[in-house]
Amino acid sequence: MFRAILLTATLAAMGPALADDGPTGDRVAVNGMQMYYEVSGAGDPLIVLHGAYMNIPSMGEIIPMLAQTHRVYALEFQGHGRTTDIDRPITYPGLADDVAAFMDAVGIEKADVFGYSMGAAAALRLAIDYPGKVDQLVAASVAYDSEGWQPAFRAFIPQMTVEMFLDMPFAAEYRELAADPEGFPALVEKLIALEHEPMAWGEAVEALETPVLLITGDADVATLEHTVSMFRLLGGGGMGDMGQPLPASRLAVMPATSHTAVISQPALLHGFIEPFLQGETPSGFFE
Repeated sequence: MFRAILLTATLAAMGPALADDGPTGDRVAVNGMQMYYEVSGAGDPLIVLHGAYMNIPSMGEIIPMLAQTHRVYALEFQGHGRTTDIDRPITYPGLADDVAAFMDAVGIEKADVFGYSMGAAAALRLAIDYPGKVDQLVAASVAYDSEGWQPAFRAFIPQMTVEMFLDMPFAAEYRELAADPEGFPALVEKLIALEHEPMAWGEAVEALETPVLLITGDADVATLEHTVSMFRLLGGGGMGDMGQPLPASRLAVMPATSHTAVISQPALLHGFIEPFLQGETPSGFFE
């Protein structure tokens, strides 16, 4: 009985502390919208950017895992989650501008950035357009040129219609969080238009000085050849063990993994991301 009373009192005393460990949500004015974000963890700042049609919860367990060693700022993009929409197309440079404005609004001078899918392309654009704001970049499921998408996906883009997205599971999830529960069709229209936007960033990627960790599934939306090409633009792909240091950028391929399965493997993702952000490199025989 005494032990039960003691345990109850201890848990009651720990309650506020445990609650403080969870994410804290807030909104900030960014480029005419009210951007929702959550902050969790402690350490160096790490900005997390979700994919199209997603939100913070749909990024899953990778956020709390990263928050064990970083102060994580998870954002919700224009028209996604709890962030309001505005009368403006969704473009990758525009999303990058929003992230840069967010950083200014909350007082983040420079941060590591992890983006998935659309969020990875926005993060890549952020590193290109605002290099002083990005320390290290983790880009999962990304392309730097629209020619790098899988042929099946490129063939599907002209067939996209708003109607085909209205009965998908994320349509119902949208209504649960959105500032405008009826705004999903307008968001889909903008995201379809995004797929038609030209993308040819090869020269800008090659000029990047930001260390980049590329993560891809072996059955992802970008071809493996395209991802390897991007890795080579970043200085990777040469032979180690020849007396020269390894490049700052890295490549990780997740086996048996489609595009949407990349984010559903948080332990594997974390095993790639954390050593990169900490600057850890496996030792070879000759070191």
